[in-house]
Amino acid sequence: MRVAGLGFRKAAGTASLADALARAGAADALATATAKAEAPAIRALAAQLALPLLAVEVAGRATPTQSPRVRALFATGSLAEAAALAALAPGARIVTPRVLSQDGMATCAIAEGDPA
Repeated sequence: MRVAGLGFRKAAGTASLADALARAGAADALATATAKAEAPAIRALAAQLALPLLAVEVAGRATPTQSPRVRALFATGSLAEAAALAALAPGARIVTPRVLSQDGMATCAIAEGDPA
């Protein structure tokens, strides 16, 4: 199973999230931090793509890339990578590290593994 983890700013729209996902690759589900899962943009993207949206805890999750801003806000290095990994069972791995949407409003990373 492939999960796309998404991180985004409050002002990000569905187009920003879709662009980040398109740059990262295909997935079977979307995931984001619990605190962001009710955002209209990500809910709209999940509905548009007919993909499940998974709300996950990201704090403390080790990630390949690091953002000081994300570390301060979410206690992990990359919200996108942490969300993708947290949605899958232990042993999951990042297959597409965090990529940025063209407008810089969203990030996406793809992890692969067994469902959690």
